[in-house]
Amino acid sequence: MEYVNNHIHTTYSFSPYTPAQAVQAAKRNGLTTAGIMDHDSSGGAKEFIAAGEHIGMPVTCGIECRVHMSNTRLNGRRINNPDQNSVAYVAMHGIPHQNIDNVNDWLAPYRAHRNERNDKMCLRITELVRPFGLELDFERDVMPISNFAVGGSVTERHILFALAKKITARFPNPADVVEYLRGEMGLPISAKQEKMLLEADPKFYEYDILGLLKGNMVEKFYIPATDECPDVRDFIDMVRTYGGISAYAYLGDVGESVTGDKKAQKFEDDYINELFEVIREVGFDAVTYMPTRNSAAQLDLIMRLCEKNGFFQISGEDINSPRQSFVCPAYENPKFDHLVTAAHTLIEYENDATRDLSAARSKYDYIFSK
Repeated sequence: MEYVNNHIHTTYSFSPYTPAQAVQAAKRNGLTTAGIMDHDSSGGAKEFIAAGEHIGMPVTCGIECRVHMSNTRLNGRRINNPDQNSVAYVAMHGIPHQNIDNVNDWLAPYRAHRNERNDKMCLRITELVRPFGLELDFERDVMPISNFAVGGSVTERHILFALAKKITARFPNPADVVEYLRGEMGLPISAKQEKMLLEADPKFYEYDILGLLKGNMVEKFYIPATDECPDVRDFIDMVRTYGGISAYAYLGDVGESVTGDKKAQKFEDDYINELFEVIREVGFDAVTYMPTRNSAAQLDLIMRLCEKNGFFQISGEDINSPRQSFVCPAYENPKFDHLVTAAHTLIEYENDATRDLSAARSKYDYIFSK
C-alpha cells in the first residue's frame, strides 16, 4: 500500500510543523511522497525540498490562496469558502524550483493586505473578549507566532491560536476554560470536544481550543477579504508564467466536519456542472480534492466530471493540526490508485520543469490542454 499527501501546511502558513518537521512526520507516518501547501506563501518550499533530499523522500511544492470569482458566473455564490461568497480557495502545484522566490514575491502584496485585515479583526475580537478581561493585539500577540518576517503568511488560525493562548493563560484550569467558552462566550461544545479539553493533552490542548473557536466564532469577527484576493484570471496567469499547475480545490457540501472546525454547510454541489464549466473557461488545469472529507457519491461525481472535462486530478489531506493523520485510508481503495500516480506525476513534472520548463510543458501537455 502506498500513501501520499500533497497538501501539508507548515509554519509558513499555520501548522505545528516546520517544513523539515513536516517531511520527517510524513516519512514517520508512512507516506512515500509529501507536498508542501502553505497559504499565500512558498517561503518554506526550499527547506521542504532540502529535508526531502536529506532523508531520501520525493517531495513536491505548491501554494494555496483565495481568489475572487466576482468576474465570473459564480459571482455571489457560496463556492468553497465557508466565510465569504464569490471567493474560492485554489492551489498552485508543481512549482519549478527556480521560480519559488518569484511566486513568493508575487504573493507578498497580498500577504501585506491580509495583515491589514488581520489587524482589524483583532480589534473586533478584543471588543468581544474585553468584558472578560482579555484583549488581542495583532503586532504583540499574533505576529510573533507567525513566519511573516521570513516570507510566511498570517491567517485566521494564527489569530485564534493567539486567542487560545490568552484563554489558557487567563484560566489555567481546563474546567474553567470549558466554563468560560460555554458560559461566557456562549460557544456550543460537544461531548467529544469537552472530553478533549478536559483531558488537556499538552500536544493538542491549545489546538483543540483553536478548533472550537474557528468552528463557532469566526462569523462574529470576520471581515470580508478584498484586496488580499487576486482575481482568478490573474492567479491563472501567474501560475502559467511561473510554470506551475493550477487547481481548483473542491470542498463539497459539508455534513459532519472531519477536523471539527467547519459547520454543516452547503457549497458547490447544487451547481456542480456550472462550476466545472466556469473553471474550464477561466483556464484551470486540475481539480484537487480530499477523499476523507467527501462521501462516496461526491467523490464518484467529481471523478466523473474531471474525466469528462479533462482535468488532472490531485489529492491531498489538509494538515494543519497535530491531531490530523498524515495517512489517508481512502488510498487503500483501488478506485483512488490514480491519485497516487498523480502525486508521482507532480513530482516528475516539477523536477523536469526545474531543469527545462519549456520541455516539461510539452512533455506533460495532457495536463495543460483542455
